[in-house]
Amino acid sequence: MKGFHDKEKGFGITYDDIFLINGARTPFGKLCGTLGQVSPTDLGIIASKAALEKSGVKGDDIDQLMYANIGQSSADSYFLPRHIGLYSGLPEGIPAVMLQRICGSGFETIIAGAEQISLGKASTALCGGTENMTLSPTVSFGNRMGYPLGRIDFKDMLWEALNDTAAVPMGCTAENIAKKHGITKEEANEFAKQSVDRYLAAKARGFFDDEVVKMNSTVFEIEGLISRKVRLPRKAVDFDVDENVRPADLESMAKLPSVFAKDGVQNAANSSGIVDGAVSVVVGNKEFIDSKGLKPLSRVVASATSALDPKVMGLGPVPSIRLVLEMAGLSIDDIGLIEINEAFAAQFIGCERELGLNRDICNVNGGAIALGHPLAATGTRLSLTLSREMQARGVKYGIASACIGGGQGTAILFENTSC
Repeated sequence: MKGFHDKEKGFGITYDDIFLINGARTPFGKLCGTLGQVSPTDLGIIASKAALEKSGVKGDDIDQLMYANIGQSSADSYFLPRHIGLYSGLPEGIPAVMLQRICGSGFETIIAGAEQISLGKASTALCGGTENMTLSPTVSFGNRMGYPLGRIDFKDMLWEALNDTAAVPMGCTAENIAKKHGITKEEANEFAKQSVDRYLAAKARGFFDDEVVKMNSTVFEIEGLISRKVRLPRKAVDFDVDENVRPADLESMAKLPSVFAKDGVQNAANSSGIVDGAVSVVVGNKEFIDSKGLKPLSRVVASATSALDPKVMGLGPVPSIRLVLEMAGLSIDDIGLIEINEAFAAQFIGCERELGLNRDICNVNGGAIALGHPLAATGTRLSLTLSREMQARGVKYGIASACIGGGQGTAILFENTSC
């Protein structure tokens, strides 16, 4: 393990023999859809139990739990990571922590898990993120102290999450990137259609069958704890549908109004979907993996986080990817697959142009414009999807990255364990 920090480039770390064993995710439910009434804690439990099973690891094998949640949207959200650990079957003596780096939080759980293992504080970690954006509350700050006459003030926390009050709303950062790089609405729509088409093709060939756990109404029973009940709509049996996805039609997309700026490039169809879902992965060191005879998906080679002007926050992957490559002694030409979160079409295209990326190896199974962006879970999903595709294609190196609200970016470099 070797750390790096630079006030201009960012900070990061390279790891020795840390592996992403495997993982799983819930389907991503559309806003006010099938998962709309499921607690983010329960979504995390479902993903975590499936990740343990998929990895061939028992709850008793986990030493630490790192979990993320951004928009706290249930009454017990203060206890979210601890409850996920307990109801997923981890021993009661295993501590849990919640991490928050907004859209990079899912990455941060893997990074934190890898660092804890590298420091000798664990051999394994259960990592992931969960988000129920449908349940994001309407709140009244200060109501405990009362209101002036006629001035009751409520905020929609889902809407507020889209606004960086230090700079500009998230969508406006994409419009700023579009102006900087001369990106047209037609180009943004074409990229969005590609994202949807790639997702639908991957779905048709069964790529997601081994990633998405089927969900049903259930009860989590752990001795000594109060039972947790998960209720889905009656029609939802073996639910495994990413509900945000719908076929893309360029003609229809062209008719949609700009959302964030007059005559802007971003519309509802070329921006990431608002969805509910959770993703979990198991991370472990070589000694543990060898002792259990496990076959991990990928090695966690290095990670990097950088910061930049919040007005162009969508370019965050650019410095973080450059830094993680520098630390690993690689170039962009050495990378066989890349996942960059599709917060907005213009944002991805801006990163593509600044990094000189080959789109043929980027987001090959579609991205957040298609299946959605559950904030805390996205980084974990990108890491899992990338690692699985690297195995399928025999690609040696892959990078997963995302921009982060407020002007940051995180990237993780993975190596295929089969190469």
